[in-house]
Amino acid sequence: MFTVEQINAAHSKVKSGADFPAYIKEIKSLGVTHYEAYVTDGHIDYHGANDFTAKVPVKYDPLVIAETSNAEKFKTELKAHQQGKTDFLTFIKMCATFGIEKW
Repeated sequence: MFTVEQINAAHSKVKSGADFPAYIKEIKSLGVTHYEAYVTDGHIDYHGANDFTAKVPVKYDPLVIAETSNAEKFKTELKAHQQGKTDFLTFIKMCATFGIEKW
């Protein structure tokens, strides 16, 4: 199975949203089947076969998640992030602003 250290090593290569597809490909090759990233504090649960889970701890002080979402604005900002126009923390704050709790 995979470790948090392997996940972190793969994630360290991500400099912008444009790098994200390669990151996903790499963690899948490690055995990650899916994951849940929580916007509120940055902790992530990575899941693999046979109910295996590796937990990445809290990364930052809690953010307030908007009670209502704004899908259209989120999509616009997501595209900008995927094109490398924003860094990760900016993206996370945008998610909170537009009501995205996790992905």
